[in-house]
Amino acid sequence: MTMPDAFDLSGRVAIVTGASRGIGKAIAKTFAQAGAKVVLSSRKQTALDEAAQEICAAGGEAVGIAAHNGDKQALKDLAEATAERYGRLDILVNNAATNPHFGRILEADDSYWRKTIDVNLMGNVWLTQAAVKRMRAGGGGKIINVASIVGLNPGRYQGIYSVTKAGVISLTKTLATELGPDNIQANAIAPGLVKTKFAQALWGNEDLLAQVLARTPAGRIGQPDDMAGIALFLASSASDYTTGAVFVLDGGITANAI
Repeated sequence: MTMPDAFDLSGRVAIVTGASRGIGKAIAKTFAQAGAKVVLSSRKQTALDEAAQEICAAGGEAVGIAAHNGDKQALKDLAEATAERYGRLDILVNNAATNPHFGRILEADDSYWRKTIDVNLMGNVWLTQAAVKRMRAGGGGKIINVASIVGLNPGRYQGIYSVTKAGVISLTKTLATELGPDNIQANAIAPGLVKTKFAQALWGNEDLLAQVLARTPAGRIGQPDDMAGIALFLASSASDYTTGAVFVLDGGITANAI
């Protein structure tokens, strides 16, 4: 197999959650450029339709299906609608997330814990359960979970979010061990600070941004497109022997000396 063929997603069907903007949208656009049929999902149908139209205008194939990542039935319906529309499901990117609490974890109301766990962790479990049934029927598949570097080392005042992203990393490794015999690979991406609306409270604060930049060898924070290349690798045949891995994309901040 040649290198271009190894990264070709023609004929494959992908679901990308949190895909109306930011990292999810960048990944969805890249998948479509590589030939995949892409189902974009997030909470708001209007934003999804706009993102899908942008991908289609560039020559790709995409459709938006709204589903809240904390709603088990909505996620089951998302997988079913994808299979009904395209007849298969090959790639799942669990990217949707929330981070409603900024502060110490012992001072956080239970409602923050429940919401963050449901969206960031259980939503990934529920959608993966539904997706794996279709992947097994198709002879294999790819699961890509978007974690975070705070899942490796907790972020200050981001304790609940950090706990859930650590769970995403553990979930990824567990899925890799359990689904390997089904020819399903599961891997995780762990971004650092990326310039998205989701993370605007961090990069939009000049003092916090300066602290991050001072510790980042690359001298800048990430852009959504910086995450798309590794996602394409993990979605493609090029990664058939790669499973249970966590790929850190943070400009070197976690590699830097303390």
